[in-house]
Amino acid sequence: MNNLINSIPKHYIFDNPYQKLTDLVMNNNYSKVFLLVDDMTEKYCSPIFLHNTSAINIADIISIRSGEQSKSIENSEFLWEKLAEKGADRQSLLINLGGGMITDLGGFVASTYKRGIDFVNIPTTLLAMVDASIGNKTGVNLNHLKNQIGTLSPARLVIYDFDFLQTLSKKELRSGFAEVIKHGLIANKAYWNKLLTFVDILDDQEEMIKVSVAIKSKIVELDPAEQNIRKHLNFGHTLGHAIESFFYDNTDQKILHGEAIAHGMLLEAYLSYKTIGFKEKELLNLKEMIFKYFEIRAFTDADQKEVIDLLKHDKKNHNGQVQFVFLSEIGKAKEGQVVDESLIKDAFHFMNKS
Repeated sequence: MNNLINSIPKHYIFDNPYQKLTDLVMNNNYSKVFLLVDDMTEKYCSPIFLHNTSAINIADIISIRSGEQSKSIENSEFLWEKLAEKGADRQSLLINLGGGMITDLGGFVASTYKRGIDFVNIPTTLLAMVDASIGNKTGVNLNHLKNQIGTLSPARLVIYDFDFLQTLSKKELRSGFAEVIKHGLIANKAYWNKLLTFVDILDDQEEMIKVSVAIKSKIVELDPAEQNIRKHLNFGHTLGHAIESFFYDNTDQKILHGEAIAHGMLLEAYLSYKTIGFKEKELLNLKEMIFKYFEIRAFTDADQKEVIDLLKHDKKNHNGQVQFVFLSEIGKAKEGQVVDESLIKDAFHFMNKS
């Protein structure tokens, strides 16, 4: 795993992170520095951040409500207006301190304000550390549909402080672990085999996070515009995003992003088994792991129809066809896969059987 970790690009900062951030601010002579947080990271994480960055003059702290509903065009407009009101110019810096919602939204706002200002991501959740903050994607949702509006814009730095993991609930940690599982499944069999031995999701947490950063950042480097291999990162996300949207619309039930992706990976692994020869043994290993770490919901026939209908809005669709990423084996994925609706229902039946 050391060779993988050594390949991590230099703008992902694990050693002396706050000093590296201070150096960036001082060396670039930014006119103003803004900090974006949500109500949770403002309470639990901003004191840690501010204590470690006392040499940086923060012009203003901008706070929004936590939760996926905040990743919206309306909040983008609110933040553009706030930046303008506070005198942000093209030489300003926006620091995004939070989970994937904050880094996605903050990156989008920064990349579009005055045609783009610099931004830094400081992920505070496991999900953001291993997924949302890696690469050059920013984005917001549109009418509860995931990441319909966005840009491809890299952060100047991504800062890692593992102490933030202590602020998370087990539920939030599990949500992030879903993306860790995905990285092993699509790209590295040795990593997957190691994950199978874990007793707890934070076994070897620092190495685990660094390996996931290495895997995803390498894929992004090879395919920054998502034309081929980067599409493999969408494994579990076609059905996963539809499931996330389904629960978003059902206000009496909520599901975290990683929980939805866990469902999506199991469903899409079953489809892989039925279509391109993914081994049944590996499918059952994955099912055991998913059921070990996640609360798997049962879907009625009506639920399944609603989820399948939501697939029509997936941004990866091509010529009206829903495009999936499937596994041919552990560590190898294939994009551009199409299946009949009846097979998707079979996958739900497989998942519903505990």
